Amino acid sequence: MRPLKDAQLGAFTFFASALPHDVCGSNGLPLTPNSIKILGRFQILKTVTHPRLCQYVDISRGKHERLIVVAEHFESSLSDFQKQGIKASSEKVLQVAYELLEGLDFMNKHGMVHRALSAHNVLMDCKGNVKLAKFGLYHMTDHGADVDFPIGYPSYLAPEVIAQGSFHPSDSSHDEAPLPSGPKTDVWSLGVLLFELCAGRRLLQNIEISERLKFILTLGCMDDIVTVLAEEHGCLDAIKELPENVLELLRKCLTFLPSKRPTPAELLGDPIFNGVSCLYTPFKKPVSLFSSSLRCAHLELPEDISDLCKDDDEDYLSERAINEVYHLWCLAGGDLEKELTNKGIIQSKPPICTLANFVLEDGESFGQRRDRSFLLDDTTVTLSLCQLGNRLRDVAGEAYYPLLEDEQSSLPQSNSSNELSTTVKLPLIIRERDTEYQLIRIILFDRLLKAYPYKKNLVWKEARVDIPPLVRGLVWAALLGIEGDIQAKYESTDKDTPIPTDRQIEVDIPRCHQYDELLSSPQGHIKFRRVLKAWVVSHPDLVYWQGLDSLCAPFLYLNFNNEALAYACMSAFIPKYLYNFFLKDNSHVIQEYLTVFSQMIAFHDPELSNHLNEIGFIPDLYAIPWFLTMFTHVFPLHKIFHLWDTLLLGNSSFPFCIGVAILQQLRDRLLANGFNECILLFSDLPEIDIERCVRESINLFCWTPKSATYRQHAQPPKAAGDNGFGKAASYYTSDYQDMPKTDLSRDPLALCDLKAEVSPRISAEDLIDLCELSLSGPGKRTRAGKPKIVAVDIRNLEDFNRGHISGSINIPFSTAFGPNSELVQCPATGVLQSYRGRVIVIISHAITNAIMFAAHLVKVNFPRVCFLDGGINKLKPTGLLTVPSPMI
Repeated sequence: MRPLKDAQLGAFTFFASALPHDVCGSNGLPLTPNSIKILGRFQILKTVTHPRLCQYVDISRGKHERLIVVAEHFESSLSDFQKQGIKASSEKVLQVAYELLEGLDFMNKHGMVHRALSAHNVLMDCKGNVKLAKFGLYHMTDHGADVDFPIGYPSYLAPEVIAQGSFHPSDSSHDEAPLPSGPKTDVWSLGVLLFELCAGRRLLQNIEISERLKFILTLGCMDDIVTVLAEEHGCLDAIKELPENVLELLRKCLTFLPSKRPTPAELLGDPIFNGVSCLYTPFKKPVSLFSSSLRCAHLELPEDISDLCKDDDEDYLSERAINEVYHLWCLAGGDLEKELTNKGIIQSKPPICTLANFVLEDGESFGQRRDRSFLLDDTTVTLSLCQLGNRLRDVAGEAYYPLLEDEQSSLPQSNSSNELSTTVKLPLIIRERDTEYQLIRIILFDRLLKAYPYKKNLVWKEARVDIPPLVRGLVWAALLGIEGDIQAKYESTDKDTPIPTDRQIEVDIPRCHQYDELLSSPQGHIKFRRVLKAWVVSHPDLVYWQGLDSLCAPFLYLNFNNEALAYACMSAFIPKYLYNFFLKDNSHVIQEYLTVFSQMIAFHDPELSNHLNEIGFIPDLYAIPWFLTMFTHVFPLHKIFHLWDTLLLGNSSFPFCIGVAILQQLRDRLLANGFNECILLFSDLPEIDIERCVRESINLFCWTPKSATYRQHAQPPKAAGDNGFGKAASYYTSDYQDMPKTDLSRDPLALCDLKAEVSPRISAEDLIDLCELSLSGPGKRTRAGKPKIVAVDIRNLEDFNRGHISGSINIPFSTAFGPNSELVQCPATGVLQSYRGRVIVIISHAITNAIMFAAHLVKVNFPRVCFLDGGINKLKPTGLLTVPSPMI
C-alpha cells in the first residue's frame, strides 16, 4: 500500500440485510450472513491502488450485521465548491474530469463501477488532485443486493438506473434482479458533477425525490440536455460562456441513451483532453515482491541527495504505509465503534425502545416504525492519530531507517531502547500488542523483505526473534524460499476444468475453519477451491486427502488477495514437511513417520512412553490428523500462526518435537488414565498453551540428534551447496537427508525392523559431532559445564580395552541387567545413574545387544537413550578409537 502522507484515516458504517434464522441453504447448512459476504468481497478492494482512488484499509463486522469500513480520507471535496457557490474555471473542470476518468477507468479494468458518485464522494488532496471515495460500496454489496438501501444518489443516478427501480432479494414482487450497472452509468454521474462545477450549485436541490426522478426521465425527449438543465436552474448564461470543449464534454457525458454514451476509457482518449493528458504520467502498478520484473527499476535519486534527509520535527509516521498506520492505531487503543459513537453515527438505545413490531389478524400492526439508523449514513468520521502519535513520540527518526548490517538493528535507537530490549523478553502475545515494539519490527521486516532474496539470511535471523503479524504472510513465503514469477505459474494452471476431486473439495471446504469470518465467506470458499484445485492439478503423482484443505487455510488466510502466493507457499511447504504424505497409498510413509514419533516419545519421556504402550494408546489412534495437517486440524488459526512461525524455522523433524511437547502438556492426565479415558481426552483436545508448546518444542529439538529422526521416505537430498539462508541457519533448516552421505551415515532400515526398536538410532558422524561439541569450547557445554552426551560401550572389558571412543564408559551388557530387566547396582551402573538426563548413546559389536540394552534403559525410565547405527565397526576406520591407560 502507498504511504499515508497528507491523508487521514476515515471510517464509515452501514448495515447488511438481515437473513431469516430458520432458512438453510441447499447444502443443509445455515445461510451465510450478508455481512460475511460483504466482508469477503471487500478484501479485493484493498489491492485496488491508484493515485485517483482512496485506498481501502480494513473492514470490521459488529453486532446486528453492522459493518465499519476504514479507508484513506481527505476533508476537502467537490461539495466545498457548491457550499461556497464558486464556479470552477474551465481548466479546473477539465482537470477534475480527466482525473475522475482516470480513476473510473482503472476501476473498470478491475471489473468495478462506482455507482455512488456525488460531490461529497469526490475528495481533494492537499494539491487539489481528485481522490474517489466509496468507490467499492457497489462491488462489496453485490450491486446492492446485500443491503436494504439503494447504492447511489438520485440526483446523480443515470436514467437507465432510475428506470430499473429499486430491488431487494426479499421482495417477491420482482421476479429477477436488475442487471448490474456498467461503466457508462458513472459517465452520466460525472456529467452531473461537472455541470454543478460549472454552474456553482447543486442540481435538483429543491425538488422532491419523485419530481427529480420524473424530470430526469423526461430528459430523454430533449435534444440538448445541457441546455435544458441550465434553463431549469437559471444558469443558462453561465453555461453558454463555457469553452466549446467543456460544453462538448458535458454533452457527451449527459447523453441520455447508454448505447450512445461513451465509456470512461473512450472519453480519456477523446481529443477534448489533448491539452490536459500531457500533464499526467500514466500510472504504473508497483512490482510485487515475487515477480520476474525488477522491483527497483523505477526508482530515481534526486539530484541533491540532501533532499532525502528530514528535519527533526518531520512526521516520519506519515511515510509509512496506510495499513501499517492503521494497524498501529489499533494497537495504540483505537476503537472504531467508539469513534463512531462519539460522533453520533452509532446511537445506542435502551432495550425497551428496540422492541419488535407485532401484527394482528386483520393485518393492523403496532410497534415502532422502521429504525432509520439501519439505513445508510454515509458520513465519514476522521480517525484521530493523536493517541498513536503520543505513543510513538519517543521513537527517534533513526528507528524508521534501520541499518540492516548493524548488529544492533533489531534494537532501535530511541529514548526508550532499554524498554524495548526488555519487551523482547516478554511473552509473544504481549509483544504483538506493543505499539512501539511492533513499529520497529514492521519497519525492519519491511526493509528486509524489500531486499529479498538478497537478505533472506537476515529474514531468517530476525524471524527467530518473532514475526510481526502484519507481515507474516510475506515472511513465511521468504522462509519457504518462494522466488520467481509465481503469478504466471498459477495462472497457467487449469483451475476450472472439472476433476474427480471436486466433490470431496466441495464437501470439505464448508467444514474447514469456518469460525473465521474471512474463510467462511463465499469469496473464501471460491479461493479455497481454486488453490486446492491448482495444487491437485499441478501434482499429478499425488492425490487429494482430507486434511489438505486445513493445510491450505493458514496460507490462504494470510494471502487472501494473492492466491498465487498461497498456492506457492503450500506447494513449498508440503514437500518439506509432508513429503509423499499425499500419495495414493501413503500407508508406508505414515507408518514410518508414526514409528519415528513413537521413538521420539521414548527418547524424551520414557515414563509416558511406557504407560501409553502398556495401555495400547499408540500414535496411530491420535497423531495421524496432527501430522497429516501439521496441527491445523487440531488448533485454531491464531495458534497455528504462532506454532508455524517456529515450525518454518526448523527442518522436517521439528513436528516430532511439537507432538512430544503437546503430550507433555497433557502428561499428568495421560499417566493417570487408561485407554478409554485417553481416547475421550483426544476426541476433544484440552486447551494447549501454544507459547509453552513452542518453547518446549525448541528445547526438545535441540536435545535431539539430527540422525535420530532419519526417515527413508523424507524429502530426497537437495542440491549441494548453501541452502540460501546462511551458515547460521543451515543447521536448523537443513535435514539429515540433505547432508552428504558417507560411510559414517545412517543406513536405511526396513519398516518392520524400525518398529521393533524402542529407541532411535544415530549415525556415527552424529556421534562424532556430538562428542566434539561436548569436548570443545565452553559455549558447547550444558549450563552445569557437563557434556550433553555420554557414550556407553556395552562390549566386554577386553573388547573395550582394544579401542573405544574417548570419554565413553564401559558397562558390559551381560552384567548390567538382572533377570527381571532391572538395572543391577554396580559401580558401572552407578556411574550411568549420574549421567541421567544427558543423551546416552549405546555402542556395541552386535546391534541386537544395543537394541535390547536401550530398551532396558527406557523400561527403567532413562530419558534420551539412543544407540549407534552399525555399532563400533563404523568407527574403526575413522582412527578415533583410543586405548585406555591402565587404571589405578
